[in-house]
Order: sequence, then C-alpha cells, then structure tokens
Amino acid sequence: MTLDARLVDPLDALHLGREGGAFRVGLVVPQSGTLGLTGPSALDGALLAAHEVNARGGVLGRPLELVLVDGGGAPQPVAAEVRRLLAAGALDALAGCHTSDVHRAVEEVAAERIAYVFTPPHEGGSRRPGVLCTGIAPAAQLGPAIARLTELHGLRRWALVGNDYIWPRSVHRAAARLAAGAGARVVLERRLPFGTVERSVEPLLDELRATRADALLLSLIGRDQVLFNRALRRSGLDRRLVRLSGSLEENGLLALGGDGTGTLYAAMPSFATLAEEPRQLLAERHRALCGPWAPVLDAYAVGLYDGLHLLATLAARRALEPAGLARAAAPLLRAGRRTVHLARAEGPGFAVLP
Repeated sequence: MTLDARLVDPLDALHLGREGGAFRVGLVVPQSGTLGLTGPSALDGALLAAHEVNARGGVLGRPLELVLVDGGGAPQPVAAEVRRLLAAGALDALAGCHTSDVHRAVEEVAAERIAYVFTPPHEGGSRRPGVLCTGIAPAAQLGPAIARLTELHGLRRWALVGNDYIWPRSVHRAAARLAAGAGARVVLERRLPFGTVERSVEPLLDELRATRADALLLSLIGRDQVLFNRALRRSGLDRRLVRLSGSLEENGLLALGGDGTGTLYAAMPSFATLAEEPRQLLAERHRALCGPWAPVLDAYAVGLYDGLHLLATLAARRALEPAGLARAAAPLLRAGRRTVHLARAEGPGFAVLP
C-alpha cells in the first residue's frame, strides 16, 4: 500500500503553485527542541490522517497536503514562520501539536484569519475566534487520576516538578487544589527552564528527600522528563515516589528504557487508552503505510490524527470560517471526545487501569 499524502516544505509552499489545487494545512509539529522526540510519531499520525482523507477523495475534491513547520523552536520564530505562510495565502487551515507557549504565539497570528486546531492537553482558558483546542484542561485531566492514586497509595505529600511555561503553571495550580481536595498537600514546587534538568537535578533530588514527598506530579515534557526520570532511577527515588505525569507518552517511556517499578503513571489520552479494536486497526493501517520500523504511535500522534480528520470534515461542510468555527465544531468534538484513563507504565508500554 502506498502512502497518499504529500508533505510540503514551507519554502515550496511560499514559492511554488499547488498541484491539483491542493487544500493545504500548516502542520506545526516539533522536529527539534525538548519535545522533538515526539515529532516523528506526531508526523506519522498526521500523514496517516491525510492519506485517509485523500483516499476518500480529498477535501471537496482537492488533495490534502501538509506544510510542515518545525514547532520545536522558541514561540516568536515559530509564529513568524506561520505569519509568512498566512500572508502569502499558502495555507487553508492550521493544525498544531506543540507546547502551549508556542500555541499562544501562533494563536496571535492565526486567530480570526484561519481555522487553527491545537490538539495536546492545554492550560485551559478562552480562545480567540478560529482557534479550537481538542485536548483537555488540567483539572479534567488530573482530577480522576489524583483521586484514584490517593485511594490506591494513601498519598499525603505531593511534589510538583515541571518546565517553566504556561502549561505547567496551570497544571500546578490545578494539582494543588485537587491534592487538597483529596486530603493531601503540596510540600515542594519547582519549575525548570527547558534544557536545564541535567544541571538542576541533584539539588532537586535532595529537596525531594528532605520534604519526604510520597507523590510526584511531573509536568516536565519530552527530553526533560526522560532525563529527570533517569535521575530518579539512579537515585532510587523512583521506587519510593508515586509519579504521575500529564505529558508522558509512549515515545518518552521508550526513551526512558521502560519502567518496572509499578509507581509511574500517566494521565494522557494515549494510544494505549484507545479501545482495543480501534487501536489494533489504527496500528495495522500505520504499519501497512509507514512500514514495520515506523515510530510508535503515541498520544500526540492520535490527537493530531483526530485533529486533521476534524479539519477535513469541517472543510467538507464549508464550515472553516473563524467566526463560526467553535459552533460548527461543537457536535463533532462531543461525539469524538476521548476519555482520559489512568495508565501505569509496565515495562516498555502502558497498561490502562480498570
């Protein structure tokens, strides 16, 4: 089976014509930076969605093409790349799976101009016309998980460790309220700039010991989360602390080398949490189109896959106008909403808790 999906470089999108009047979606996905390890999987999820749309005749008879923008850089340069593409009329819609600070910068240039679907877990709050968040906000994502883990492990003392940007800040505020509601308290909070885990980790491990935390919420992302979990393993704290993450997915767990402690949990709408039959069918289509050595599908890939299908459906209904996008998308989002299940790391993969 041949993959019927075209990936276009931004320079080509700016300067070359569209073959067959293609419907072009700007795809903002990290190919570098802290979250870059998720990029290949997310890209495969998008390509698989584009292939399926094209196999059904495209978008109103136009082939769906993806214009890849590296979303792994700093917010303003990424937003500037999107602005150039929009100014040239090179995009018909926009989809993104990247950090929330990049999202807010892209929203500034995309809102009220084009339909923009942002698919990962997000910090909550309102969005401007034309911007749809299909992921989940912190309280809804973490509430059931914190309650369940408190019941399972009798947790009383939480530490919160994340990167220093808008999403972890919102996560930590929600987690403090949720922990208090479960009869626990926060005894330590730290936020680390991207790429600083290796030089910050030893003092932070000492603080975790000194505060006698029994639970750790991780809102570090990508490579930073992998490095921190490796440090916990070296110190032995991985066996003492119950760890919960709202950003750990299959690629991060594989980069960690798996986990056998029974104390590492994720609250993500991950590939593992799909119902068995859809999960198997999606994996089979991915393997058939991308080969047996393709990246493992993860939460970000599944979110972007769904987001591209949502955009294609709205475009087919001629419902991409920013002013009416949220209203047009509402019934589709309700019908397609995935439940966030608590999953425990077991070796190289996740097992969903019943």
